Amino acid sequence: MKVLQNPPKNTWNSILERPTQSLEEVENTVDQIFSDVQQNGDFAISKYTSIFDNVVIENKLVSNDEINEASNQVSPALKEAIAAAKANIEKFHTAQKTEKVYVETVNGVECWQEKRAIQKVGLYIPGGTAPLFSTVLMLAVPAQIAGCKELILCSPPNKEGKIHPAIIYTAQLCGVTKIYKVGGIQAIAGLTFGTETIPQVYKIFGPGNQFVTVAKQLATKYGVAIDMPAGPSELLVVADDSADASFVASDLLSQAEHGVDSQVILVSTSNTFIDLVSKEIEKQLSVLPRKAIAEKAISNSKLIYVANDEVALELINEYGPEHFIICTNNNDYYIDNIINVGSVFIGNYTPESAGDYASGTNHTLPTNGFSKAYSGVNLDSFTKSITFQKISKKGIQNIGKSIELMAEAEGLQAHKNAVSLRLKSLES
Repeated sequence: MKVLQNPPKNTWNSILERPTQSLEEVENTVDQIFSDVQQNGDFAISKYTSIFDNVVIENKLVSNDEINEASNQVSPALKEAIAAAKANIEKFHTAQKTEKVYVETVNGVECWQEKRAIQKVGLYIPGGTAPLFSTVLMLAVPAQIAGCKELILCSPPNKEGKIHPAIIYTAQLCGVTKIYKVGGIQAIAGLTFGTETIPQVYKIFGPGNQFVTVAKQLATKYGVAIDMPAGPSELLVVADDSADASFVASDLLSQAEHGVDSQVILVSTSNTFIDLVSKEIEKQLSVLPRKAIAEKAISNSKLIYVANDEVALELINEYGPEHFIICTNNNDYYIDNIINVGSVFIGNYTPESAGDYASGTNHTLPTNGFSKAYSGVNLDSFTKSITFQKISKKGIQNIGKSIELMAEAEGLQAHKNAVSLRLKSLES
């Protein structure tokens, strides 16, 4: 990892760049595949599955037999772990339910807001170098709590044309309606347009590589909503001499092993600590099964020394990390003042892995600095807020004159007439 000493503020944009391909290059590929899927449906889906996943899929829909087979392949110990994580995720997301908001703005004018579930949602589950069955929990559990009717899951097949059994088992456990052996750009396009076999959905959820992320953004052009741009993964740790260097190194590597385009950053006010972490990374990296992937991600990553907590916080807010670990003597300062972040992990015994699996918070989070404007997935992500108003005779008399004056000032006579006719009927 490259060590940077007190980088000047005018260099922050360049040193904090994400290691992704040019947007133009990615967009061209996504546009071509979207156009093909829109015109040719399942035929195009099969073609790109063959090209990118090196497998020919005859039946994209996972059958009941395949679901039963997958369940038998998951060990009792893993099933127990999944159940424990599911319970915590359910607790946290159920606690996010809110009551109807009601207010009488003036006498006779009642306004309220209620939430309704999005009926059809698409759940994208990465399955390339790591089958993320934990993401099924993060998406399907809140979707069920919200009351979504159709949960359509897509995940890329392996070389044998199968989805990892833990993904299938978890999807079945969480009430997913249909599971499809389709991944990448073509999966997002299928959910966007619908094909002969894949249903069209109203909103698409889930993380992915940069191609999937751009595909999700393109889906919005065709009237399909998305949770947020999410992927590739990233982590920023702020730590000083009070932290444990081996813990911090393990956290950095836990994100680096996600993919070669992942990025991890350590910001510290101690050069001594940076040196300790650097040595720990080398030591722990050498024995990782996914060493080759983590090494490439580490080459995109940085150890940054800054003079004080104030500079560190400003730099972190500028970066807007997906995951943010705080291990300092001044934790409350960062907790109280962080603005741009997806999810925060506090103290020496709160690894980012806890949020990935079982603490209860959601791990589907904004990346690439989108935390400056987007939230991570939560219960409200699966609902719509609908407003209602009911106005009595007294109510229209109370606000009618204001409406008439405002409509006339905007030159919208029909708007004014809609009120004036009612007021005149009450006068007579």
